[in-house]
Amino acid sequence: MNRATLKRIVLPGIILQSVLIGGGYATGREIVEYGARFGANGWVSGLAIFFGFSLMAMLSIEACRQWQVYDYKSLLKKMIGPAWVAYEVIYLLLAILIIAVMASAAGEILNNTLGFNRWVGVFLIIVIVGFLNYKGESVIAKLETIGTIALFAAYLIFSFVVFSNKGSSIVQVFSNWDTSYQQSDSGYGILIWTGLLYVGYNLGVYPASFFTYRDVQSRRESIIAGFISGVLMTVPWFLTYFALLAYYPDPNVIGATVPWLEILKSFHPALIVVFGIVVGWTLIETATGVIHAFISRVETEFMVRRNRAFKENFESIHLFLSSYCRSCVSTSWHY
Repeated sequence: MNRATLKRIVLPGIILQSVLIGGGYATGREIVEYGARFGANGWVSGLAIFFGFSLMAMLSIEACRQWQVYDYKSLLKKMIGPAWVAYEVIYLLLAILIIAVMASAAGEILNNTLGFNRWVGVFLIIVIVGFLNYKGESVIAKLETIGTIALFAAYLIFSFVVFSNKGSSIVQVFSNWDTSYQQSDSGYGILIWTGLLYVGYNLGVYPASFFTYRDVQSRRESIIAGFISGVLMTVPWFLTYFALLAYYPDPNVIGATVPWLEILKSFHPALIVVFGIVVGWTLIETATGVIHAFISRVETEFMVRRNRAFKENFESIHLFLSSYCRSCVSTSWHY
């Protein structure tokens, strides 16, 4: 597999994972709500999430490839016609909410982990997100690729530390098939539905990756790229899930606002600093991706309108010249 092919099938997953993992995902809170609270049964939700993310990635990549559209407005006009306006309104409201939440969360986390003033953290996030969107797609793709590598390295380190110190506790949860933290019914139907609900909850991340689909050349590449996307989007989920099981059903960890921070407090302080940097960067990536999706949609609209105006002007000039030439020929023939 050459470098160009590798880029085509891996870059969509990198961008999807980068935008997805901000906020509650990176802190571990969402992994608790959509899996770890079920204890030994939680892996079922994790598998449903993996298959759901993979399927949605495959479908979105192939739809964009088939219709040759790479912004959410153009895609939705193909899918639902005039109803795309409803999505536009909802997406803009969601984008405003996400940016506000990400900036606030970043300020709080950087304050708790690195000691930054809360407003300094908020300001830094806003400035960096604005700078990345100003620089454009190539810079976003490069930095989010680097960010994905760094994030996976950090989560592998965190997980290794937990597994090497508390691995026996994870084994014990599965040996006893402990599901004690979740009091309500946790049959397979509920577990699968919980996973699919999480996939639906995160559908808004897909438009941020549309610009990476332009080079996908076949349905086979769409399927491979979608599968890789699913893997990249759920590996951190499973690492966090198993790390949380090492403390299951301790309410101090499972019930914590930032479970990973609660886990890492018992280890070397340097891990807290790394966690603060990693989570801060994931929040930047999420906000950047959401804004870039809207910018891409506006740029496409601008190009379409400019080309249409150029075509209309060209046709008007052509019509005028044709009429003028015919008039000249007619006059010459008369004389």
